[in-house]
Amino acid sequence: MLEMRPDCERCGTDLPADEGSAFICSFECTFCAECAEALDDACPNCGGELLDRPTRVGKALRNNPASTARKFQG
Repeated sequence: MLEMRPDCERCGTDLPADEGSAFICSFECTFCAECAEALDDACPNCGGELLDRPTRVGKALRNNPASTARKFQG
């Protein structure tokens, strides 16, 4: 199950689990659409491809809440 991290690691933008616009690599490094584009869709941590993160909504989100641990170090 995806961790669904709550923020962009690069700029700190909030990325709610039930909304689109988050991008992740295979290690779940998480970035907003603007940062993913600036990074040319390549993860700066592992070099992996950044892809659209699926959303989690409704009962699935209630039963499996998103992470609250923020990764932005700003």
